[in-house]
Amino acid sequence: MESVFVKLILLLSIFGLFLFFINKVLRKWLNVKKKELFSYGHVNDKHKKIDWTIRIIFIVFSFIGFLTNVKREPLEHIWYLETHILLFVFIIASETTRVIMEKKYAENRNDYIFSTIQLVIISIFLLLMFTTDFFGLLKW
Repeated sequence: MESVFVKLILLLSIFGLFLFFINKVLRKWLNVKKKELFSYGHVNDKHKKIDWTIRIIFIVFSFIGFLTNVKREPLEHIWYLETHILLFVFIIASETTRVIMEKKYAENRNDYIFSTIQLVIISIFLLLMFTTDFFGLLKW
């Protein structure tokens, strides 16, 4: 069991490093400024309101999903109310909103290209992780 966690941490670390280097190259190539660490990076107030609306909806659905699925048998859970599915939808919705707002309102027109590439890479990684059970590391 320990080796599974070590492999998962190694896998996530490799992806993190890959994303870090891709971001570094893309920032130079597209001339995009690095955003502050631990900031939401909203483009304007409209983006902030939409982003927080998405976050609140995610929290509400997370509670609904938890309360619904905790009462059911483990093999009868409603799949679209599972936390990992809701988290995937949240990431896609939040980052798609960012791309749209950056395309419309950002000072640097390359910001949305950078965000789009980042969204595609993260989406592919998450889909691979969910569909392959972390490349066979998790056995349900």
